[in-house]
Amino acid sequence: MTSPWPWPIAVLSYHTGPLARLGSVYGGGMNVYIRDLSRALAALGVRVDIFTRRTHPDAAEVVTDPALGPGQRVIFIPAGPPHDLPRDALPAYWPAFAAGVRAWAATHGMRYALIHSHYWLSGLAALALREAWHVPVVHMCHTLEQSKARALGRAPDPQRLAGEARCVREVDRLVVATPGERALLHWHYGVSPERVVVIPPGVDTVHFAPRPRAQALAAAGLDPTRRWLVFVGRLDPIKGLDTLIRAVARMRAAGVVARHRLAVALIGGDGSVEPAALRALRHEYGLEEVVRFLGPRERGVLPAYYAAAEAVVMPSYYESFGLAALEAMACGTPVVASDVGGLAHLVRHGRTGCLVPPQDPEALAATLTLLLDAPRFRERLGQEAHRVAQGYAWPRIARQIVQVYRAVQEAES
Repeated sequence: MTSPWPWPIAVLSYHTGPLARLGSVYGGGMNVYIRDLSRALAALGVRVDIFTRRTHPDAAEVVTDPALGPGQRVIFIPAGPPHDLPRDALPAYWPAFAAGVRAWAATHGMRYALIHSHYWLSGLAALALREAWHVPVVHMCHTLEQSKARALGRAPDPQRLAGEARCVREVDRLVVATPGERALLHWHYGVSPERVVVIPPGVDTVHFAPRPRAQALAAAGLDPTRRWLVFVGRLDPIKGLDTLIRAVARMRAAGVVARHRLAVALIGGDGSVEPAALRALRHEYGLEEVVRFLGPRERGVLPAYYAAAEAVVMPSYYESFGLAALEAMACGTPVVASDVGGLAHLVRHGRTGCLVPPQDPEALAATLTLLLDAPRFRERLGQEAHRVAQGYAWPRIARQIVQVYRAVQEAES
């Protein structure tokens, strides 16, 4: 297929790249989004170069990978120390990253049709490059600081607030996952809704698809004599795993764990050690044999875990969208999620899964018990979840993104 433009798209993902290991500190839904969008754009003939910060001193400068699609590249730019940095250290190096991207493009004679930036630090770098390259910028926030800080009960970071405000004020077009996120941009930053396009993330409906539970349990290596609840994501406080552990403790006290031989698989983290607070909470309730920290898992085996689960649980305090929920739905597994952010838009209560109040272990325990005790209801939820997920197939979503690219290009000409 012929590309819509003679030049590729420059994708900026400053603090983490699309090939980062999922479940690690910076390996989450945004990484999956960038990787899968790259592959879907390749199928439409749109080339992309994905620029990210170098975090390993011996890594190759340019990497291709089948997961990105043919012709797509990840380019690692030196910006600060070549290792992972804490979040509060990252803002110091985005100017060096922007300068490095510009220098790399000049050295290799590259010209780009536009810039697609992800997260506020990439947005600041994109604005610097727009000034040099005279091309439009499409930006995605992925998370908003005021919403995230409120969910965690902390004060917003003033540096990030200022950076986000500048990004959303100055970029050419904003893409958000839900109408709720568009409203938040207006409330928090006064962004005109006309500058914001709502396009949800997509899902690979071929890779994430239903399969028989027995087959899935075997592929995932899970005990087939147990009934499993599954969580997939970073083991981060905002994911609400403390709520899940407390809910399971209530279910054990009520006899639900014993009655159903229930076990919980937590997939994520760096694989070295569980977070101390979660480990301590599990020990406090004596749930070592019930709640299992499995570490990260490769994308290839995730469908087996989703399909093996009675339900996938997302007890987040805040979630801009919740890609794991969409992947689970595509596998025909109902989702029990907090009624927050993008999850409130994605999960259709009583149809594809269930929504519960955030940070409410009693409500979560009651809902999970209901699903375990009502197999026909759970099966109907899974069937409808699979049907709804087909509307998020990546080819459809990628075409909408290309329409945004075309619109900003036409506005520029």
